[in-house]
Amino acid sequence: MYMPRHFEENRPEVLHRLIADHPFGTLITNGPNGLDANHLPFEAQLDPAGGMLEAAPAGAEEGTRSHGILRAHVARANPVWQEAATHPEALVIFQGPTAYISPNWYPSKQEAHRQVPTYNYMVVHAHGRIVVRDDEAFVRGLVARLTRKMEAGEPVPWKMGDAPADYLSQMLGAIVGIEIEVTRLVGKWKLSQNKEAADRRGAAETLLARASDEQQAVGQAMLDAPPAF
Repeated sequence: MYMPRHFEENRPEVLHRLIADHPFGTLITNGPNGLDANHLPFEAQLDPAGGMLEAAPAGAEEGTRSHGILRAHVARANPVWQEAATHPEALVIFQGPTAYISPNWYPSKQEAHRQVPTYNYMVVHAHGRIVVRDDEAFVRGLVARLTRKMEAGEPVPWKMGDAPADYLSQMLGAIVGIEIEVTRLVGKWKLSQNKEAADRRGAAETLLARASDEQQAVGQAMLDAPPAF
């Protein structure tokens, strides 16, 4: 990922928060048929200290750091879990809020007209290796935890016990669990840090005045981000 220095975000707690708030990630692998992308909800267990791997997966270099574990499940009919045996390297992309930025929102545009449109965004790339967990106990526990998290805001949360036992066993048998040991986290917060303070503030305040929660989130993040100069 192209990374100008002023867009780097390295604070573990900030990266972890984006993943927690936006757990629906894009799993990218490079299998025997080339690049593949799968879109999955992830459970994250991330280590803020980034400790050394106690038992590195096959092929891992000595001294590889672990930033924690990402867990998900895929359809048994999806070949990605079988391909992982020989092509375990993976990248998971977690996309945070994004917003279009109009040149008209920069005060300096009214003076010199030397501004162009852009998009601001926050994103985390999690690099690691896939380990397949094809056992019902793992999958059942993972689905139960994901369900509790996703249903937490419902007036009457659905729970796995609501479904007939035989039907639930059939559904669990149709999916396979995966774990990804995270060896590298890369964050990019493109929030107009390279703009003059007045221009950055003008664009941020315009977003904060919009009705969209996503636009407001980007606007606030722009105000919170340290400037490049």
